Amino acid sequence: MKNSTKILFDACMEKYPSLHTCSKEILNAFNALLNCFTNGGKVLVCGNGGSAADTEHIVGEFMKKFKVLRPVSSVFVNKMKDLGFDDAEQLASKLETGLPAISLVSQTSLITAVINDVGAEYVFAQQVYGYGKPGDVLIALSTSGNSANVIAAVKVARALGMTVIGFTNVMGGKMKALCTINICVPDTITFQIQELHLPVYHLLCAMVEEEIFGVQM
Repeated sequence: MKNSTKILFDACMEKYPSLHTCSKEILNAFNALLNCFTNGGKVLVCGNGGSAADTEHIVGEFMKKFKVLRPVSSVFVNKMKDLGFDDAEQLASKLETGLPAISLVSQTSLITAVINDVGAEYVFAQQVYGYGKPGDVLIALSTSGNSANVIAAVKVARALGMTVIGFTNVMGGKMKALCTINICVPDTITFQIQELHLPVYHLLCAMVEEEIFGVQM
């Protein structure tokens, strides 16, 4: 881990001291995400209600700049030039290198088809089965740890050889026995659990970005 990455971690622990109870799991999640992205994998994210909004938020942070500039590669720019694109430099200057991540809550036609044909419990499981590969990561958010459709997705992800990072409450619910890594934030009230999930996933996004795109000092 770069020193600059460790500074991000330490700053978050200082600002949110209650998160010390799951600091080891946060570091394990960081390492799992870093390994996934550096080996060409992708991240899938699912959750319900407020956690569904969190899935979109997480994907937004991974797919474009969070804090660190992510210029596209010169190889890509040259490829566009080779194809005769006169605006290659300008177009490339507007792009950023994304860390591939997909929110499973956004695909309305697929989700409603699964709900209608099979049942709401299986909406995320179907998507994980279609998208997931060994080496990928599923981030599964459930403030209770007992959401049926999230648990079904977790089971499918584990069977596919994916790493599963669970975001839950202090007890962990049923997900605790199923996820590879459990980030059980120290609270039991739904909105307060979500308030602690946010700094954790912001920290993970910032740390991974810093490790991959930050300047080595």
